[in-house]
Amino acid sequence: MIGTPTIDWTEANQQFLAAELARLKAQLSGADTTAAEASVAEARAALPLPGAIDRLAGAFGLSAFERDLLLLCAGVEMDAELAAHCAAAHGIPGRCHATFGLALAALTDPHWSACAPVRPLRLWRLLELKDEQALATGRLSVDERVLHYLAGVNYLDPRLRPLLRAHAAPTAMAASHARIVETAVQALTQSEGAAPTVHLIGDDAAGQKDIACVAARRLGLQLYILQAADIPASPHEVDALSTLWQREAALLDGALLLDCSEDAGPTVGARLAARLGGLVFLAAREPLRLDRPALRFSVDKPDPAEQKRLWCDALGAAASRLNGALDGVATQFRMSAEAIVRTGAALQATLASTSAPDRALWQACRASVRGRLDDLAQRVEPCATWDDLVLPEPQKSTLRQIAVQVKHRLEVYDEWGFAAKGSRGLGIAALFAGESGTGKTMAAEVLANELHLDLYRVDLSATVSKYIGETEKNLRRVFDAAEDSGAILLFDEADALFGKRSEVTDSRDRYANIEVSYLLQRMEGYRGLAILTTNLKSALDPSFQRRLRFVVQFPFPDTQQRELIWRGIFPAGTPLDGVDPAKLARLNVAGGNIRNIALGAAFLAAAGRRKIGMTDLLQAARSEAAKRERPFAEAETRGWV
Repeated sequence: MIGTPTIDWTEANQQFLAAELARLKAQLSGADTTAAEASVAEARAALPLPGAIDRLAGAFGLSAFERDLLLLCAGVEMDAELAAHCAAAHGIPGRCHATFGLALAALTDPHWSACAPVRPLRLWRLLELKDEQALATGRLSVDERVLHYLAGVNYLDPRLRPLLRAHAAPTAMAASHARIVETAVQALTQSEGAAPTVHLIGDDAAGQKDIACVAARRLGLQLYILQAADIPASPHEVDALSTLWQREAALLDGALLLDCSEDAGPTVGARLAARLGGLVFLAAREPLRLDRPALRFSVDKPDPAEQKRLWCDALGAAASRLNGALDGVATQFRMSAEAIVRTGAALQATLASTSAPDRALWQACRASVRGRLDDLAQRVEPCATWDDLVLPEPQKSTLRQIAVQVKHRLEVYDEWGFAAKGSRGLGIAALFAGESGTGKTMAAEVLANELHLDLYRVDLSATVSKYIGETEKNLRRVFDAAEDSGAILLFDEADALFGKRSEVTDSRDRYANIEVSYLLQRMEGYRGLAILTTNLKSALDPSFQRRLRFVVQFPFPDTQQRELIWRGIFPAGTPLDGVDPAKLARLNVAGGNIRNIALGAAFLAAAGRRKIGMTDLLQAARSEAAKRERPFAEAETRGWV
């Protein structure tokens, strides 16, 4: 291929080009061209691969006259003697350039259409007419990119370099993606006429690029990627981009992937794909409408079984030290083959030296996939453990069941076949209902700690939008990112977002109901753990409650439970002076209020440079009551001081 020429080909191509220019000099001077044509034939025979000019002429369908005209314009730049022959032919000293009129008079088999804008020389910008007011006498100039190509120097046009990037062949690929490559290559090989667009649809953007790259290489092409968001808006710029790429596709043996995986640019990407020739891949999360024949393939992230095999290959011998941890990693995290290979390579040294390789792998996966969700929700660092959670045993038992189901999803869904029965209802959605401060958010932290997962609180102010369709779009981003990262989603005060659908009286009610309906659908299909908290369970939509796997009612703590909370509320290093948890437990408040009182008392004691005593706690309790505008009864604080 010319894209990676050998020295022998380069030297042979230069000799072939010199012979062609010698032939043109003979034609311009009116001399006999027999010897020059023989030299051309000899130089062509010495080429191990077709010469650059022959390959270019074949790729763009140049006639013999157009081929010679392009050589003449290139020769003027390369050969001073040929430029002098042009000046002599014009009869004007110093006019050392080629013109269309000169070519018509001096070259064989001339035709007037060669310089028409719809013919290859000007259509593909191989030549440029510097003076369009005088077609026959205007200066013709060869494009610099084409000039270097004819000399054997092949590179991506600098005008496209800021927009395109070459994609390297992947080192690993899921078996399902390899099957897509085989099907696509077979269909493209058998297609007649213009190649159809290959539309890759799904959530594995990296996998889409790898499939396109491997398929292109199987067809002898190098894949280049263009982000749809980088496509210019101006029609003239789009036309120039289309022309330059199609020229590059022929010169570089290239294929193009239009990446529409982000929200910006799907429509303009589809429009550009419709006007491009050659092999074009279109990658998007959702199907796009195309105005040309297309092959459509679904490309989602590998399933857990495939991910486990990819991990074994990526980690090599280190995989044997993980004691079955790959099952949990493959179930919890949805990673592309590219991400698995990259993470596995970075972990090789760590796994060989650490005493806890399974934990190192888990933490590496968390760090690798959390980036996108950090931009969409607030990450909460879980600190609470089971010992911090004061709840009746039935509620604790339900929370432990949630943890068990998250841990054993791969075995039940995939190995036992429940996922094959249908994709709906595979998510684990739990509702935590109860008064404020009863431990709902703390329970979410406990589960995140137990499962070693990231916990994200969804910010409703950043999710709900007054603009039609924006709320659904924001929710889709959150759920998609959460499924990839394996994180736990926490919807605090969920009744604000998951409220009952109302009777439609105007357009606002209709769109509000659409938002709730969309959310119900995503909850049913979401395969991660979503925790919703509410202070008002009755406000939730009934159809939403049906889709919940677990409902945990957090009761207001009784006196015994409040005493346990008070005993555990102070850290081990806190200085205490006569603090009586039994007396404090008479205070009729929930765990959240207890924490506020304890923290307030700690600051009062620190300001007074003393240990925390009952006086500090009484003052902090009265401040908490004032905040709630509900003073405590005298019996609740009697005997504190």
